[in-house]
Order: sequence, then C-alpha cells, then structure tokens
Amino acid sequence: MIYKAILKKLGDDVMKPDLSQYRISNVGVALFIVCAAAGGGITAAIGKPVPAIAGALVGLYFLFAIRVADQWEKVAVLRFGRYTGLRGPGIFHVIPVVDRLSTFVDQRVRVANVSAESTLTRDTVPVNVDAIVFWMVWSAEKSILEVQDYSQAITLSAQTALRESIGRHELAQMLAERELLGRELQRILDEKTTSWGITVQSVEIRDVQIPPALQDAMSRQAQAERERQARIILGQAETEIAEKFGQAALTYQSNPVALHLRAMNMLYEAIKEKGAMVIVPSSAVETMGLGGMLGTVSLGGVKT
Repeated sequence: MIYKAILKKLGDDVMKPDLSQYRISNVGVALFIVCAAAGGGITAAIGKPVPAIAGALVGLYFLFAIRVADQWEKVAVLRFGRYTGLRGPGIFHVIPVVDRLSTFVDQRVRVANVSAESTLTRDTVPVNVDAIVFWMVWSAEKSILEVQDYSQAITLSAQTALRESIGRHELAQMLAERELLGRELQRILDEKTTSWGITVQSVEIRDVQIPPALQDAMSRQAQAERERQARIILGQAETEIAEKFGQAALTYQSNPVALHLRAMNMLYEAIKEKGAMVIVPSSAVETMGLGGMLGTVSLGGVKT
C-alpha cells in the first residue's frame, strides 16, 4: 500500500504543469502598465489606435521577458530546448516563445521527513522509525539537468536507505546508537546525491517505536537486571565486611589489650545516651578486667 501511494503521488507530480513559465515578476507587471498607459495616452492625444496597440504589445513583451529570481534561487534557461545557462539571483531577461525556464531551484537548506513502518531489524523485530534529512542544492545546473524531480528523489532515496540501514542493525543498537545510524544514513545518501548536485548535511533519527508487548518485556528485563546488580553489590559488600572482621580477629588475637579497649568502647557507646542499662555477664567482666576498674571507680565515688 505504501508503494502504491508513492507511485500515485509520482504520477500526480508528473501530470502537474510547470508553473515556472507563468511566474510573472512585479517589474514586468509595472512595465506593462507603464507601456499600456503611455500608448493609451498617446492614442487619446492623436486620436489613432496605433500607439495603444504598440504600447500593449511592448508591455506584453516586457511582462513575459523580465523575470526576477529571489536571492536563494537560480533557474536554467533553455533556448529551443538547449541549455544556455543559469540566471539569478536578481532580475534577468529572456526572449518569450524562444526561451523556456526550468523550475526555480531553492538553494537554502531544506528538510525532508522520512519514515519506515513495520521494518524488521537484524534480530527480526518490527519497528517504526521516523527521521529528518537536512539537505541543500550546491549545483543548480546538475540538479536541473541530471534528475527530473530532485526533491522527490531525495525523499525516496532516504526512505530506501533508512529501511536498508534498519535491516543491518539490531534493536539495541538502534535504541542506543541513534547518532551512529544517522551518520551512516548521511554517508549513504551523500554518495548517491553528489552527482545530482545535492549534498546531505545530516540525518537525525527522531523516533524509534517498538511493539507494546516488546516494550513490556524489555521493561521486565531491565528490572531483573537491576535487581541482579543490587544483589551482586550486596554480596560484594558482605564479602568485604567478612574480610575486615577476619583481619580484626587476627589483630585482637595477638593483642588482648586492644580487644579489651574495643569491648570497653562498645560498652560505653551502649550506655552513654539516656542512662541506658546494660547487663554484662560476669565472665565478660572478668575477661575484660573490668572488676578492678569498677571497684576503683566506686571507691573514688565514696571518697568524693
């Protein structure tokens, strides 16, 4: 259906008349009015119709002979069907009936929207891709003489290249490397259109749409991957903590004083706030040598 629509559009474009031949300039219109008015005035003065007819004919000549091209435009002149050169920008003169003008070529940067619907990637995933092509005509002569409709040719070439590029990449690459895909499309199109006098400046991938069912599957996969990474990080933390405890145990084994100090510090940290009460087994008190210390503290309190 897509190709039928494209062919139908191409057929409609071929049947359209070339309106460049009827593009009348304001200068030509002004000269026609001046000549007609002058002929009419002379006719009114002398009472003969010849000046009016001559003024109308001269005005018609200027009307179709004086043309104007805008600053960003160029046009080719064909004299009896043979190319004679480019005209524009600005005012220029042609010979009516003898000379014929081609389509006016716009040399500004132009934009073409292309899309590829339900195109299979390398891993057989159907995707819809929208892209924007920025291009410009650098040689008006080649764009007129080498290709019939350069604008339509750019659009169709970009659509074909987009489909081919999608088929060469996997879905993950298309989602993560849009700039790389755009540069590849720009290179392919530029190689093809250089002979037409057209350069493709850049191609931007605007959107990549995948089926909803696949979006849900990818979301679940990403969530599972995040949970796996979280568990791996937690396991690594437990391993490092166990290693540190092992190193601490070796240190305390060879240095009992350090173990006693650590135990006292832990006891102090437990009871320093809000007058907390901690029950310590007698064996732990004897092991840490806290009996003598507590007795000393008690005697000191009695003396005070």
